[in-house]
Amino acid sequence: MFIKVSASEEKTAGGIFLPETAKEKPQVGEIAAVGPGKRSEDGTRQDLEVKVGDKVLYSKYAGTDIKLGTEEYVLLSEKDILAIVG
Repeated sequence: MFIKVSASEEKTAGGIFLPETAKEKPQVGEIAAVGPGKRSEDGTRQDLEVKVGDKVLYSKYAGTDIKLGTEEYVLLSEKDILAIVG
């Protein structure tokens, strides 16, 4: 699945602005595209539990980062999704 990364925080809850080097990698994004599903052991296709438009929380170091123009995306497997948050 292809996830559009949410913008990282520009400042802390206390109001301190963060430089680029201090920002953590975002772990929340919106699903922009999904594949046809996964195959079960008997060869049948199983639908994914997420759909385009879902906002998800994913593992911090999972997937492959992709930048298209000014947008950032992450290519992930469904197993790397921790929760649907929106």
